[in-house]
Amino acid sequence: MKNILKIVFVVLILAACSKEDDSQTNTPTDTENINKSENQKATGSSSNDLLSDNTFKSIIIELVYVEGFKPSQNTISNFISFLNSRTYKPNGITVESRAITSPGKSSYTTQDIIAIEDENRTKYNTNNQIAVWAFFADAASANNTDTGVVLGTAYRNTSFVIFEETIQDLSNSAFEPSRTVLETTVITHEFGHILGLTNLGTTMVTNHKDSDYAKHCNVESCLMYWSAETGSGLSNLIGANSAPQLDAQCIADLKANGGK
Repeated sequence: MKNILKIVFVVLILAACSKEDDSQTNTPTDTENINKSENQKATGSSSNDLLSDNTFKSIIIELVYVEGFKPSQNTISNFISFLNSRTYKPNGITVESRAITSPGKSSYTTQDIIAIEDENRTKYNTNNQIAVWAFFADAASANNTDTGVVLGTAYRNTSFVIFEETIQDLSNSAFEPSRTVLETTVITHEFGHILGLTNLGTTMVTNHKDSDYAKHCNVESCLMYWSAETGSGLSNLIGANSAPQLDAQCIADLKANGGK
């Protein structure tokens, strides 16, 4: 059955008010004169910038989805709550969402995802605001196999993709997780990697890195535990009303790196 497939959230090593604005447009604004390089670094390298208010006082999330593949409003609210609970951003966290037409791919490689971002991204860091790109795709990852599927990838310091078509296929039926719970789990897990977990830009206060699964926590109940990426992890979400939470050691790491 599809709900016992191995799930792999791939990480490629290649409080304040919040609001959401939803505009339906495919035309990005002119970004020719913007310095984009600060948003094109390695995953986890901007963890302190995202967690603390030393440089950036606010976060803007540019949430772009293929028409028909927008995450639920509850998922977006859960994501904002996650950020508010872990980051110091006195000027707030804003989500601006918009739809684009389908790129027409049957599957997406990481290079495809990067090309879509480079063509459509309009929000980049300013003097006091850090920008995040989140793309919700209408086809599966090209890295899927017969025994595993990819639900999300954090592939740059402020960029991640969610394979929403796959999530929709694995949720909201009798023996599957709630779509909102699964979406929230994948988004917050991937963003945990962007925040530098585990030992991916945010230094561990105590050693809790899983020796067999790189960049993951060894606490079974933690959001960053590897089984969140397996069939058993998926089955554990069936009937759950909320996504897994970060454990005390991961939270200690984020606090030591400027977060809450």
